[in-house]
Amino acid sequence: MIFEGKSLSVALTDDSIAELVFDAQGSVNKFDKQTVEELDQATAAIAASSDVKGVLVRSAKSTFIVGADITEFTALFDMDPADILTWVGKTSQVFDHFEDLAVPTVVAVNGFALGGGCEMALAGDIRVVDTTARIGLPEVKLGLMPGFGGTVRLPRIIGADNALEWMTTGRDRDGAQALKEGAVDAVVAPENLHEAARSMLKDAIAGKLDWQARRAEKKAPLMLNENEAMMSFSTAAAMVAAQAGKHYPAPHKMVETVSKAAGLDRDGALKIENEGFVALAKTDACKAQVGIFLADQLVKAKGKKVAKGATKEVKQHAVLGAGIMGGGIAYQGAVKGIPTVMKDINQAALELGLKEASSILEKGMQRGKVDARKMASTLNNIIPTLDQNAIADADLIIEAVVENPKIKAAVLADTEKTVAEDAIICSNTSTISINQLAKSLKHPERFCGMHFFNPVHKMPLVEIIRGEKTSEATISAVVAATLKMGKTPIVVNDCPGFLVNRVLFPYFAGFSQLLIDGADFTAVDKVMEKIFGWPMGPAFLLDVVGMDTADHASSVMSDGIPERMQKIDNDPVTLLYKAGRYGQKNGKGFYDFSKDKRGRPTKTASPQAYALFEGHVAETKTFDKEEIIARVMIPMANEAIRCLEEGIVASAAEADMALLFGLGFPPFRGGIFRYIETMGLANFVALADKYASLGPIYQISDGVREMAASGKSYFSQSA
Repeated sequence: MIFEGKSLSVALTDDSIAELVFDAQGSVNKFDKQTVEELDQATAAIAASSDVKGVLVRSAKSTFIVGADITEFTALFDMDPADILTWVGKTSQVFDHFEDLAVPTVVAVNGFALGGGCEMALAGDIRVVDTTARIGLPEVKLGLMPGFGGTVRLPRIIGADNALEWMTTGRDRDGAQALKEGAVDAVVAPENLHEAARSMLKDAIAGKLDWQARRAEKKAPLMLNENEAMMSFSTAAAMVAAQAGKHYPAPHKMVETVSKAAGLDRDGALKIENEGFVALAKTDACKAQVGIFLADQLVKAKGKKVAKGATKEVKQHAVLGAGIMGGGIAYQGAVKGIPTVMKDINQAALELGLKEASSILEKGMQRGKVDARKMASTLNNIIPTLDQNAIADADLIIEAVVENPKIKAAVLADTEKTVAEDAIICSNTSTISINQLAKSLKHPERFCGMHFFNPVHKMPLVEIIRGEKTSEATISAVVAATLKMGKTPIVVNDCPGFLVNRVLFPYFAGFSQLLIDGADFTAVDKVMEKIFGWPMGPAFLLDVVGMDTADHASSVMSDGIPERMQKIDNDPVTLLYKAGRYGQKNGKGFYDFSKDKRGRPTKTASPQAYALFEGHVAETKTFDKEEIIARVMIPMANEAIRCLEEGIVASAAEADMALLFGLGFPPFRGGIFRYIETMGLANFVALADKYASLGPIYQISDGVREMAASGKSYFSQSA
């Protein structure tokens, strides 16, 4: 044994090949501080051995290396820039030391080789992957760029254009695509990976493969003349500007880094990479995107832990109420192989539900993501029926009828009489109290909320709402079923609007008050989309939600939380609703919706909407962007804080993921709590106090005031 550590070891075979094997103590290999240190020690041990003729790098696990240990990033990135620069410089030199070994090196990749794992492979002279391999540099998704030599080596291996496409999109490749683009040298079956890598290494040792030339090319300047460089980098910059926009600095920095380093050797190029990495590590976008990753890991871990407690296996679904939402829910179970009864009292609704499922599948076929077999199996898993008895064998029943408490209560009571005693019953309500609905059941312990978001197939979130009498066994089974459907479950406690809608409607209320005070809804939408980063401004979002739905939900919120959410006099949303302007569903709301000559959807600010508001709102005036953002976001932030303080949601991380997955909260801001903390709690308190006279939704709780005064963080409290 040449070297033996806790994460990797090096053994010398009979034919003088040193096998460097990554085998961390955890479930996967990743580059934490310990592994990086051991890699450098192992490399030094190999260099000191005169018996080694070549090095083969592989993993003893089912996957190669998943990347850096992101849990270490938060503390690292809180350091001074000079200290981060020292860290990343020393770490990237570990990969240089490996690359500079005096013997040929072959890296054998199975499964994931992402981020630092990909950079490890790039530091080798030859790369062999098996058919399970996925290789890529996804750092852009964390608001970062590669920091261990990826921006230097990949462009010199596959060309600057291809490398920038890899890095700025963060998309990984399978072995065949990586081979086609020149990133790897061979793709083999998993059972042949080890022997194929040894064979290529022996060829390199024997001089049949010119590994020195390959290495020299990686350490030299990019082979681009002045015109080629100008075309390559200007094209990449334009592509990034169009796709990433101004809110995401990482892809812009990647183009700048590769461009600046094009004429430099490895060491000079790495210095530029190190500096660019540090600059990104200190951005708000990086802090937010790393925060999202960690929050996502927490939510996934919690979901798996809760699901493990499930004692009932869900083998068949039933969806009550077809139509768009019911059809979407039925599709989601069916596409994951779960037989789903779709029951309604109206044949036309059943046909609409089936049409919704078919439409989703047809679009998937057009994009090449669904084949005929998948379409047929999914549709065969949906059993439409008008017969109540057809749901008798279902293990999980999801009620998705009209948002009316009396109708839902009647449907739930009838359902309980039809299904087995151990069947779980859920309501896909968006606002109605689960505790209230539970009163219609004899066994409320097997009942909870299961709130899907529209469109179901696109929106990752499902809010699982625990009622006062819901059993933990029910929650565990529903969380497990949600994961099986490919969705992200977040468990919340019952309250008006639950979590997502409870924080959304104060945002809408802030918007309505802005319009009453004279703001133009198109100006507000522009600021909230272009500056704040929402996929839709509040007027556009209300049109998508539907004015009838929004007016109904605001009434529910007003009844449930009257001290803060009383309906607003002359609310523009109510004016539109009473005028029959429901938004996208009937083509007229704040905007008029139609299609252009090519059949593409269009929207234009409606003159009829402006006319409707006359006499009910102040004369139009201009508000600066900071005031617009403050007046709509403070109410949302305040209500999110109250939800956390009241135990509606268990942690700030879960609240952030719920808004990200349920509403499309701007990822570069990291979620509502990350947004508040990026601003600084003391600054948030001061800003809210500035607008406190506008009403209760702007007035902060004593809890946040105390946290700001004591310098606490919502994330140190995350469960």
